[in-house]
Amino acid sequence: MLGTIVNTAAIIAGSLAGLLFRGGIPEKYNKTVVHAISLAVIIIGIKSAMKSDEVLIVIFSLAAGSIAGEFLKIEDLLEYFGKKLEQRFAKNDSNFYKGFVTSTLLFCVGSMAVVGALESGLAGDHHTLFAKSALDGIMSIILSSTFGIGVMFSAFSVFVYQGAITMAASLIKPFLIPEVINEMSSVGGILIMAIGINLLGAAKIRIGSMLPAIFLPLIWYAVLQFLPF
Repeated sequence: MLGTIVNTAAIIAGSLAGLLFRGGIPEKYNKTVVHAISLAVIIIGIKSAMKSDEVLIVIFSLAAGSIAGEFLKIEDLLEYFGKKLEQRFAKNDSNFYKGFVTSTLLFCVGSMAVVGALESGLAGDHHTLFAKSALDGIMSIILSSTFGIGVMFSAFSVFVYQGAITMAASLIKPFLIPEVINEMSSVGGILIMAIGINLLGAAKIRIGSMLPAIFLPLIWYAVLQFLPF
């Protein structure tokens, strides 16, 4: 859990640092910076999305995962939790909810979150999560300077999400072949692209409800091991 703890601390520290700049940056600069970040996030997503050659599995995972996510009401639960936190800690901050949801998704959907948490649980290797901590810390500074304290509360989401994967790592290990990891990375990359599109304001994609899609290549491969062919 050390890697996840460091990651959580980095997000909190970065958010606190970003809050020092909030309000001191003119609106037009803020808007331009958000657009620049959005484009960078899209590029990061594209690079990850290109890792798999099994396009059909990626498409199936996105479709089936979205259905599962809507059934489980993941996006609605994220919205509900974000609104409750906003009422409790930032009643007059209209950006709290947006900062919480956006940063939660950004910090959780990437392949580094999944693979890093698995490495941490399986081998006690925290290098991937340490690298992710540095990246998330920098992103937290930028996001919290724009969206406010809601970004800091995404650290709780990261702790729960990555901690759960770390705890379950020993059960998942037999199915983590390179092809599965590439397909999970591709699905995660597409979701990261969607985050960038949302940040640009070009659409309102329900990314939270697509989160189960990341794990469907893993489930698909696990099921195949028990089929008689």
